[in-house]
Amino acid sequence: MNESLPRPPSGALRAYRTMARAMAGALAALAAALSLVAFAPAAHAERADKDKPLNIEADNVTYDDLKQQTIFTGHVVATKGTILIKADKLVVTQDPQGYQYATGTVPPGSSTLAFFRQKREAVDEYVDGTAERIDYDGRQDLTTLTTRSTVRRLQGLSTVMDQVHGSIITYDGQNDFYTAKSGKDVAGPGNPTGRVRATLSPRNSGGQQLTGAPATLAPSTTLQEAPQQ
Repeated sequence: MNESLPRPPSGALRAYRTMARAMAGALAALAAALSLVAFAPAAHAERADKDKPLNIEADNVTYDDLKQQTIFTGHVVATKGTILIKADKLVVTQDPQGYQYATGTVPPGSSTLAFFRQKREAVDEYVDGTAERIDYDGRQDLTTLTTRSTVRRLQGLSTVMDQVHGSIITYDGQNDFYTAKSGKDVAGPGNPTGRVRATLSPRNSGGQQLTGAPATLAPSTTLQEAPQQ
């Protein structure tokens, strides 16, 4: 004699079906997200740069054994893969793991600024910048530009796509993002408080070069700072 199994209560059956549909939807969403992560194109700084030798030309060089520093002065030009640094003075150090660090500077208030450039991975684009001081961290592939700083994203070597002005700008080549801070050193007509200024080209512009004068900035008359906690 065949015995039929007892049917679960209708409420429990509906709850089970609802849970099953929710789990199926979550798995489908996860699969779609993973496919996007796997195939989304990434453009970071040139990966091979950190493994390339550092080549430097200058008018003079001094090695400080106590500080483990090599100091180059006079029309300094340094290259490391696609990285290019130009400065009046460049101080180079290396940690026990072999990572290299470089600090390029010009005299304060100089009309000629230190210069940095690096190619982005897998695309015909470069990031370059100028400032009174440029610090390159070879371990993190991190470049920090300090005082009267400008960073640009270029298509090729000539078409400016994005441009940012600030007091301190940090460019993270591995994660491909930057941060910018304001400061009195970038204050001027139309920007008396030295706020960060940026001009960004639309990603669908087909490489159209930025044109036109920068906008004149003024303090907001409506936005206020949040109260201190």
